[in-house]
Amino acid sequence: MKFFSSFVKELKIASRGFYFYIEIFMAVLILAIFIFAVPENFNTKSAEYLYLDMPEEVRISYLEAINDETLDGNAEAVTVEIDDNEKNATLYTTEDKEIYILESQKDTIYMAEEEQKVAAVIGLDDENQPSYTYYLQGYESDKYKNLLKILNIESTDNLQSDVLNQEVKSLSTNTERLSDRENMLPSVLVFNGALMGLFIIAAYIFLDRQEGVIKAYALTPSPVWHYLMSKIGVILLTTLVSSFLILIPLMQFKPDYLLLLALLVTSAFFASSLGLLIASFYNNIMQAFGALYLVMMLMIIPSIAYFIPSWNPSWITIIPSYQMLEGFKSIILGNNDWTYILTMSAGFLAAGSVLFVLSNYRYKKTLIG
Repeated sequence: MKFFSSFVKELKIASRGFYFYIEIFMAVLILAIFIFAVPENFNTKSAEYLYLDMPEEVRISYLEAINDETLDGNAEAVTVEIDDNEKNATLYTTEDKEIYILESQKDTIYMAEEEQKVAAVIGLDDENQPSYTYYLQGYESDKYKNLLKILNIESTDNLQSDVLNQEVKSLSTNTERLSDRENMLPSVLVFNGALMGLFIIAAYIFLDRQEGVIKAYALTPSPVWHYLMSKIGVILLTTLVSSFLILIPLMQFKPDYLLLLALLVTSAFFASSLGLLIASFYNNIMQAFGALYLVMMLMIIPSIAYFIPSWNPSWITIIPSYQMLEGFKSIILGNNDWTYILTMSAGFLAAGSVLFVLSNYRYKKTLIG
């Protein structure tokens, strides 16, 4: 009962300061960005700018071959801004490319040199075979350059036949994929819960020291852990409110919210306990800024690997935010993997408890420092 009274008191005190509303404001801002600015899926089609330097009959045949690969079988007359002028072009949209046919070689070179676009001039050699001139940016790898050299040597029909004849075995079936927007949500939950909680709880401690709240608390009979756990309770409440505020409008009832609740509470408890421990070694937020910044940057590294799957060194798996990302992604996918999530949650609870005990020990000695 004393702990509950302490929590209510801390909640009232926190609600009078701006730190309490930072997470809520960030959640509303993130939700608005996701709804109004982030598309369901990003356009991953590459754009190519080509000039056909060949006789008209050959040019028509070449364009017909491109048109056969388009999604709707139609070309679109468009304009392209070149050197501050609007130039006419023809757009062919295939499954993975947007091919712009320009009207001059000069315009093609401009798009390569000034706009850093993929550009090429296609002509005919002495044997009336297609000849390809690619304009590169200078940073392409030798592997990419060699690929361009051999790309158009082999007949595309032969290449397609080879691809279709390759045996492909699926490692799993009935798998669900997240949209590009949904795929961003795990990193948002990690940022909104763990990283914000780590920083804000440290800010609460330093604010209390500055205003003399901690010195006054040291004179009361309440145990130190009541004070610390009340601070964590405020962080957990704002984390839950802000996370559900983001997730429910975007995902409706797809995730398992009980699993989400377990992982949110334990991961936020772990991060808050870590923030308490870091704050115990410093007297103000300016002194602690370097340590907090270093820890937050370390926690962000798995998010980089999350969005760049080709860069995924094994050592990042030991960073706690990596496990948070995997856990939140599993929940958002709706895998119902209770064993995995609950095991991970138990791990964060255990680690957070150890950090909390260490923080409690530190604050008993330095509460009035």
